[in-house]
Amino acid sequence: MIRLDEAKRVHMVGIGGIGMSALAQYLADQGVRVSGSDRSHSPVTELLAEKGIDTTYEQEKGIVPEDTDLLIYTEAVWEDNLERVRATELGIPQRSYFDALGDISKAKRTIAIAGTHGKTTTTGMLARVLKDAGLSPTAIVGSLVRDFGSNYLAGNSDWFVVEACEYKRDFLTLSPEILVITNIEFDHSDYYKDLADVQSAFRSMALKVPAGGCIITNPSDPNIAPVLEGLSVLVIDYTKETRYPTRFPGEFNVMNARAASAVARYVMPNLSEEALRDSLAEFKGTWRRFEYKGKTARGADVYDDYAHHPTAVEKTMTALREKVGSTKIFVAFHPHLFSRTRDLLPGFATAFKEADTLLIAPIYGAREVDDGSMSSEILADSIRKNGVDASAASFKEIQAFLETEPSAGDVVMIMGAGDIYTIADQLVESS
Repeated sequence: MIRLDEAKRVHMVGIGGIGMSALAQYLADQGVRVSGSDRSHSPVTELLAEKGIDTTYEQEKGIVPEDTDLLIYTEAVWEDNLERVRATELGIPQRSYFDALGDISKAKRTIAIAGTHGKTTTTGMLARVLKDAGLSPTAIVGSLVRDFGSNYLAGNSDWFVVEACEYKRDFLTLSPEILVITNIEFDHSDYYKDLADVQSAFRSMALKVPAGGCIITNPSDPNIAPVLEGLSVLVIDYTKETRYPTRFPGEFNVMNARAASAVARYVMPNLSEEALRDSLAEFKGTWRRFEYKGKTARGADVYDDYAHHPTAVEKTMTALREKVGSTKIFVAFHPHLFSRTRDLLPGFATAFKEADTLLIAPIYGAREVDDGSMSSEILADSIRKNGVDASAASFKEIQAFLETEPSAGDVVMIMGAGDIYTIADQLVESS
């Protein structure tokens, strides 16, 4: 199989994915000719276009260049995809995104940021701190980071900061010298059987850390402790770090900053307290992580957040309530996956208690087929039983309601992992 560093011409199927697009930028920086395809335009594909990486939006056989050395595909693309079929016909080697990422990791000193929640913000914070400190890391982040205008940071050192996703144990392609585990909860129920199954994946990841490396986590967390049992590698407790101020509300962001600072101190022991504090305080945040978008035409403040797990939803809502006080909060939520919504329904039923009005969009099935066992109507009914004014609605109905009901002094929170962020953009653009 061809190594990533041997390819001079790469075609990427699903190039608009948040990880794939960062990899595309990395490859282009290495002098590789990159082309790609995706289903639709997005802020990510617009970024690629600005960087001279064009995306085709018709995924057909003929768009795979015949001189392609390697085709890289996202996990959402199956073997019967027309471009993958064409690559097979042409004898072009194919590798998944995570396999390709693993090649980069093997060649660098990898800091892998893993966990059920907080890994994107922690990765962005750490990349900012290390960049400010002059370490010049390469970074791949699971969102667009305002501080460097991309989900990719080009560096010239051998340090590699990467967000490590546990879905399907994909992060096991990485070779971490330093592993951060922010937290562990049951998620991805379409793949993992239960919490113990999730923990087994993190255990396998922890075992990959070499003797000279370290794991930075909260060893007292009951969900993390079993993962660390019997390991001889150095474990650093990030919860003992200083409570640094950030621009963002919520205890979870305090913990993200602590995790980032623990890594920075380990990698750069001489980093000054002042430099660390300043970098974290100046960190501008990432796309769709408690992102303030602006105001509606009627003067309501609009926020957008990626939260799609009950714990992330609840913590984000709590932080928002702490920030705005008694202000009326309108929420539009886009559930992600039928399986997650069904299997974590009890958590979702109580996660929105700080909302005054909640509108739930049709479930974003992504890779799943609707088997009829779960719907946004069922979710809304469960939430109403806990005292929240919740109802199911279409995107069109949600936008119309949020354009006319919330007024000056009110707050709108757009939330979820699907494409509901477009409503946040439209609410602000129409103001």
